[in-house]
Amino acid sequence: MPKLWNETIEAHRRTVHDAILDTTVELVAERGLLAVTMSQIAEKTGIGRATLYKYFPDVEAILLTWHSRQIAGHLEHLAQVREQESDAGRRIEVMLETYAHIQRQRARHGRHDGFGPDLVALMHRSEDVGHAQRQLHEMLRDALADAAGARQVRSDVAADELATFCLSAMQAAATLPSEAAVQRLVAVTLDGLRAG
Repeated sequence: MPKLWNETIEAHRRTVHDAILDTTVELVAERGLLAVTMSQIAEKTGIGRATLYKYFPDVEAILLTWHSRQIAGHLEHLAQVREQESDAGRRIEVMLETYAHIQRQRARHGRHDGFGPDLVALMHRSEDVGHAQRQLHEMLRDALADAAGARQVRSDVAADELATFCLSAMQAAATLPSEAAVQRLVAVTLDGLRAG
């Protein structure tokens, strides 16, 4: 097959794949996890059931794939933010702000989109979540080690432990009522990182 033909087919597959993911999340938000069927997904996406089953075996697989896509997007965004900042201390600040805002946004969207505890529990069982958490930890740990080497954060505590501290603190952003509260959380965390 010609290269252009292969690229066109692949682009079509990606479009259908993404439409399935987005439609499923929309239906689950409207109706609840247990009320959504593969037939409903196929109909709303505008594809046949046989085509849908070529992509995914069930609703759970679709939701796990959607969640993996979300996680990958967040990690990519954090990596871009990290690379854009040349100052080691400022890099930590920007990374923490970005992660805190992601946490708050995810929590707010989850509540507003109708994602109940069943769906959240399902998506967080994924192996991708553990892998992403390790990647995030390593990314922040390395940035903290650089900042400690530049004497912009404390060096009396291992960068690995500081990364754990920071990530745990930023998870609290999910429960905060405002952006101003998120900024205060980041500021308090940064104060804890500074050398005495």
